[in-house]
Amino acid sequence: MLNGIMWKFRAGVAWRDVPERYGSWASLHTRFRRWAADGTFDRMLKNAQARADAAGNIDWLVSVDSSIVRAHQHAAGARKGGIAAQRWAVPEAG
Repeated sequence: MLNGIMWKFRAGVAWRDVPERYGSWASLHTRFRRWAADGTFDRMLKNAQARADAAGNIDWLVSVDSSIVRAHQHAAGARKGGIAAQRWAVPEAG
């Protein structure tokens, strides 16, 4: 079951395109949703990380270079509302 779920995400295909050797695609999808909802995948990850950390296979030092982190297009520092939201002082005629 787990191999079928992993194959689906590695291949990047729809659930219906998972090979029959992994079982029914509907069963795979149901099991994936159940495991995702009940925290099974989170527990599996934590267990794998704990084992790798105990074996000294994880380097927990992380460095993020901001030159490769993409910001959302609306996070460019513009004022909210843009120019149209600003009030302009218009001199009265007279």
